[in-house]
Amino acid sequence: MCTSAEQVLRNGAAVRLRPLPYEDPLAQVLVEQVQQEYVARYGGRDEAVVDPGEFRPPAGLFLVAEVDGVPAGCGAWRAYPPGGVEIKRVYVAPGFRRRGLAQVLMAELEETAARAGHRSVVLNTGQRQPEAVALYRELGYAPVPGYGVYACSPEAVFLGKELPVHEEEPTWAS
Repeated sequence: MCTSAEQVLRNGAAVRLRPLPYEDPLAQVLVEQVQQEYVARYGGRDEAVVDPGEFRPPAGLFLVAEVDGVPAGCGAWRAYPPGGVEIKRVYVAPGFRRRGLAQVLMAELEETAARAGHRSVVLNTGQRQPEAVALYRELGYAPVPGYGVYACSPEAVFLGKELPVHEEEPTWAS
């Protein structure tokens, strides 16, 4: 997988993104932190069905972000709908927030999805995550029709955008 070279956050800390299988123990620790964030904000875990195989290249990707060698966040995409991807599990641990890490994760998720030949991206979040909604809107996301288990939820926010066309083949797909 060709992730971004080590990058520097606003505070000067180095961030490294690396792909892991969704079922990897470190990935599962971060996914559980995401779930606990949902419990705190919404009173329950995310009910969307997730098949770990959907996040394996070339059909998808799960990234872990490490800041100065410490696991600090994650994000993933999976093919959905045809020709596009759905971004899932974008999370930054509390001690690493407000440094630009979410933007780094999102940029890499979008870039890898585009290099894999996908043309659009969708995601859903909720009204009790105003910082996430603000981030996605800042990144050019606009409202899209609801989908999945939360399609009719009044608290759900569904966003999407088009991705740039890339001619090169993804190096992680081989």
